[in-house]
Amino acid sequence: MAAAAGVNSSFTGDGDRDGTAVGLDNYLELFGDPLLQRALGNVGLLVLLLPVAVAIPGLIATFIYLRVPGHRWYRSVYFFPAVLSPVIVGAIFNLLLAFDGPVNAALATVGLGPVDWLGDPAVAMFAVVGVHVWATFGMALVVFLAGFATLDGALLDAARVDGASLPQTIRHVIVPSLIRTIQFVFVTTMIGMLTSMSGLLYVMTSGGPEGSTYLPEYYIWIQQGQMNRPALASAASTVLFAVMLVVGLAQISLLRRAGRQD
Repeated sequence: MAAAAGVNSSFTGDGDRDGTAVGLDNYLELFGDPLLQRALGNVGLLVLLLPVAVAIPGLIATFIYLRVPGHRWYRSVYFFPAVLSPVIVGAIFNLLLAFDGPVNAALATVGLGPVDWLGDPAVAMFAVVGVHVWATFGMALVVFLAGFATLDGALLDAARVDGASLPQTIRHVIVPSLIRTIQFVFVTTMIGMLTSMSGLLYVMTSGGPEGSTYLPEYYIWIQQGQMNRPALASAASTVLFAVMLVVGLAQISLLRRAGRQD
């Protein structure tokens, strides 16, 4: 019911036209807004970065399961970032990634010039996504470990007997056996990127520089909270839902196809 009310609200006006039917006016305004265009472009960037965001917890879960050297350390620290709020995470990395901060100081020791991590439009989105992945990968790792609990150990033993390397074992044994888990993590990670980064964006960049770190969720928050345009925000929410649906279905289709090929 709430979703239907939101869609219905997207066809009404704001301000003096509050409650008045305006047809597609909100959607026409949305797609003519450069900030939303940038936000949707950043969704494409997230899709490209998604395999990395899934591979990191997947590989760490593999190391823990296979008991590679250091697996106890991985197990002890992987969930720590997940208990921190986005405000705390953002504040920490604002200090670390400052132009005169410790990250650039470390780069200087190896002869690399400073990087304006949060002030360069070409770099800022990558920096924020990297921080988000660090802060949230613990949940995906828990899901992967649950998937490993269902893995047939005889398959790994057979791979060892056949002399398979670790990359070969991951590609030909682990990935096909965990394809449903991987599908789930892909979809939930993408949804998390699209719906839970506004706090981090607000603290780290406030959508800047030059709107380069806008995402649809942050755009909705700005329109609803600061611009007091709930009808336009409802239209943007409807667009975001459609984007998540299309991306999620496409991911599931591609992963199913890859699973059949393996």
